[in-house]
Amino acid sequence: MLLKKLTLFFLGMMLALVVQAQWLVANVAGRNTQSLNGSWAVIVDPFNVGESNWKPIWKDQHATGAHDFFEYAFDNTITLQVPGDWNSQRNDLVYYEGTVWYKKTFQYQPQPGQRSFLCFGGANYIADVYCNGQKAGSHEGGFTPFQFDVTHLLKAGENEVIVRVNNQRRADAIPALNYDWWNYGGITRDVDLVTTPGNYIQDYFIQLQKNDTSHIAGWVQVAGSNGLQKVSIHIPDLHIHYTTQTNAAGRANISIAAHPALWSPEHPHLYTVQIATATDTVVEAIGFRTIAVKGTEIVLNEQPIFLRGINIHEQIPQRAGRAYSETDAAMLLGWAKELGCNFVRLTHYPHNEHMVRMADKMGILLWEEIPLWQGIQFSNPVILAKANRLLDEMIERDKNRSAIILWSLSNETTSSESRDTTLTAMAAHARALDPTRLITSAFNHVAYKGNTVTIDDSLSKVLDVVGVNEYIGWYTPWPAPPNNMVWKNPFNKPLIMSEFGGEALYGHHGSKDTASSWSEEYQEQLYKDQVAMFKNIPFLCGTTPWVLADFRSPSRLQPVYQQGWNRKGLLSDKGYKKKAWYIMRVFYEEKGQNNFN
Repeated sequence: MLLKKLTLFFLGMMLALVVQAQWLVANVAGRNTQSLNGSWAVIVDPFNVGESNWKPIWKDQHATGAHDFFEYAFDNTITLQVPGDWNSQRNDLVYYEGTVWYKKTFQYQPQPGQRSFLCFGGANYIADVYCNGQKAGSHEGGFTPFQFDVTHLLKAGENEVIVRVNNQRRADAIPALNYDWWNYGGITRDVDLVTTPGNYIQDYFIQLQKNDTSHIAGWVQVAGSNGLQKVSIHIPDLHIHYTTQTNAAGRANISIAAHPALWSPEHPHLYTVQIATATDTVVEAIGFRTIAVKGTEIVLNEQPIFLRGINIHEQIPQRAGRAYSETDAAMLLGWAKELGCNFVRLTHYPHNEHMVRMADKMGILLWEEIPLWQGIQFSNPVILAKANRLLDEMIERDKNRSAIILWSLSNETTSSESRDTTLTAMAAHARALDPTRLITSAFNHVAYKGNTVTIDDSLSKVLDVVGVNEYIGWYTPWPAPPNNMVWKNPFNKPLIMSEFGGEALYGHHGSKDTASSWSEEYQEQLYKDQVAMFKNIPFLCGTTPWVLADFRSPSRLQPVYQQGWNRKGLLSDKGYKKKAWYIMRVFYEEKGQNNFN
């Protein structure tokens, strides 16, 4: 009880702080930007000496006299491409965990009355950012964006940005010390310098009102002035020209009667939405749809839907590195569409923004989650503060994306009182930030008794949709023939089978009855058995096999068949289809004809 009270106390303090945090610039891609992508000079610093006063690399000092020298230099050093991880760009950095210093020079001409923001899509894991020798700020977390106001740090002419990136694993990090994917380090996402007017549109949330297809609701936040300002919303295709006014804090709430064409996987209609003030204009593409739960059904636009899904890691098979571009997103989501998917689980962290915007365009529903993965110390308030900030940053970036229907809090965390208390508070916080979407989490706590599987994780009580990771036929033997399996759902919640599958090396053939064969035939039979079981689960609302493609993982040590790769992909590490691919393709064709179970 004392632990619960202490946890609630710390959570209350953290949530109060988190709610006050604000996004500096929403919709970076829709602004006046100068891209800093491209070649950056780097210094690899395995002992992290560049942070010391002895070798302050962030100052980028140069010799000025005959007896003056420095034991570092960005001149004539190696370069890395940004965005991109360092592991896949250089063989000597494949396993590297430590510090790398990045430097970029660029020309800039500040204008009177304008503001400038340095915006990073993501850097793994800790980033310290310096602009012209002055610290702009720091960020912890490898999968969410961060931004700094650098108006006061820029000068006319040549400017430089130096970034210290460190990807060392730590017990107090999120994720923590051990996880089943590669620890890609570096500035892995886009870097942009954004210029705005002094008074500018900082943020906005524009969606259909919850469970109401006839009203567009939300808010606009204007920064730079505390006075009352006129805000206009224009949606030309709906003949909407709406005007309101901010309050003293710069916030304008909106409510507009409208009857938009509803966004769906079959018809992913996006409207051009223009938000304008006297000094600033932002143009955005937004789809309008509703999502809800009715009993054990997931309901999209007031119609039950079966989520034909797949798990995707943010890795491109062909180059065995982080996915980061619009082209990468089109490839990964294109494979999902080819499989017959209308749904993707972005595992186990927020993916780059190109993925969610491409899903909006392609009509693919999304589950997005923060990397609270397995061994998290839920009794540690420092870690919990980080988790809440990551939740905030994920929702802030993607709250206007119609594709996202599920915010996920965690994956396969150990059941405990502190976990339940923490995730209950985080679920409430997520609903306060965004009341229009559903809350979920994936766990592997189920009870087996004979041919019966019972969902028994207490976390289910606070979720809208339950996600279960089960590996029957791989990590757990079949307790009964698949056709005879019975699932029980005492929480009466919709169920997504969020992970299932087994490993196979592409092109390797063997027994369909022996798991240790690592054969395509065994994986194929496992999927046939899973599909047979799914057909007898009346409250099953979706499936996401693990996983789209084989991905790198240092914990996969089998020397012949794994070789540092998780081989559960329906595609190989080169993008070739395994036999199991076709089992799910046929199942999804059937589900597409009969949308609900």
